[in-house]
Amino acid sequence: MFDTKVAILVREDLAVWQKLNVTAFLATGIAGAVPEAMGEPYLDATGRRHARLLGQPMLIFAATSEVLQRAWQQAIQRDLVRSAYVRAMFETGHDAANREVFAREPADAPDLVGLALHGPKKDIDRTTKGASLHP
Repeated sequence: MFDTKVAILVREDLAVWQKLNVTAFLATGIAGAVPEAMGEPYLDATGRRHARLLGQPMLIFAATSEVLQRAWQQAIQRDLVRSAYVRAMFETGHDAANREVFAREPADAPDLVGLALHGPKKDIDRTTKGASLHP
């Protein structure tokens, strides 16, 4: 049904609140980077308007550090749309600080705790190989 796919990989050893936080932030990154993936606004039975959601499913994967690093490298090689969350971002309190700590990470091997990807299905499938759907 869809030519593209959205996948979110989250470190399997994070606390539950961290997994939820990372997943939420990464999903907004994809929504912002790929506005054409957004569906139409939702209307309830009274006609009240509610926010748009992504118009396609998002698959959430549990991943080890090694799987995240491999996915990072492949996402860059395949030029996939990506949003990333690094461990140091848990210690910041706002967007500018998040961008500062992200910029200080090693470009080829950041301390990833989450990675969201959007792109052609076959590329996402190859990039997420080794990760399992989150329980």
